[in-house]
Amino acid sequence: MPEQIYRPRRSVLYMPSANARALEKAKALPADAIIFDLEDAVAPDAKEAARDAACAAVTSGEYGNRELTIRINGMDTQWHDADLAAAAAAGPDGIVVPKVGSADEVRRLVAALEAAGAPEKTKLWAMVETPAAMLSCLGIATASDRLAVLVMGTNDLAKELHAAHVPGRAPLLTGLGLCLLAARAAGKVILDGVYNDVKDADGFAAECRQGQQLGFDGKTLIHPSQVEPCNAVFAPSQQEVAEAEEIVRVWDETLAAGKGVATVNGRMIENLHVDNARRVLDINAAIAGLQA
Repeated sequence: MPEQIYRPRRSVLYMPSANARALEKAKALPADAIIFDLEDAVAPDAKEAARDAACAAVTSGEYGNRELTIRINGMDTQWHDADLAAAAAAGPDGIVVPKVGSADEVRRLVAALEAAGAPEKTKLWAMVETPAAMLSCLGIATASDRLAVLVMGTNDLAKELHAAHVPGRAPLLTGLGLCLLAARAAGKVILDGVYNDVKDADGFAAECRQGQQLGFDGKTLIHPSQVEPCNAVFAPSQQEVAEAEEIVRVWDETLAAGKGVATVNGRMIENLHVDNARRVLDINAAIAGLQA
């Protein structure tokens, strides 16, 4: 699997494309990425206007360095084909498709993107939201090089499982783990699902920490107030950066001296520790570049 340049996707905010005020506000939010939503956040009679607004937003040049994507309506809906064609013509960084359940569906979506003339930079983001998708996630993740990101749809997954939303997300951990394994095996980015209670700051922070500890690259969000807390959790701390710099420095000095063993603060350092340290530094540098 070729090494990919890290792109921050700590905070990925859904914005309803039928809401002009929300689209304007998104220009100033510190989210790493925006999903202009044509699906759940848009009423049926507003779908066409929302489609036009989302395409105008991604071509406007008014959103700075943020990664811009469009979530289209699902493959089983009357709006899907027109959404996909319009989004492909607009050429966002990604097209987010809900309820992707198999490798065959990924291949059909990629073929449709190519047929619609989507530029090479426009990647497929597949939402995995069902028990079938959990069990097929490795096939989904490896079906196409154009698929860049997996997005957990935890609300729909909980519904399909007849599971409760509880602190710690025990009912969802099997599915989350299967998809994380698939993403890492395939070298794809994977984003955690949304947190529904926008007034519960402590619960949201705890779920962000859980997602970061599990290994997610970032989290999808439903409210602007969630952006900055999420960014803080998914960014390396100053202490982590300092420790990573020390590990890399000592390792390089050890190799230059022709020695085979390095220690930092009494701990033996191996290649895996150095790889982790370099990843922390790469993430920190990429975040700094996004903010510049």
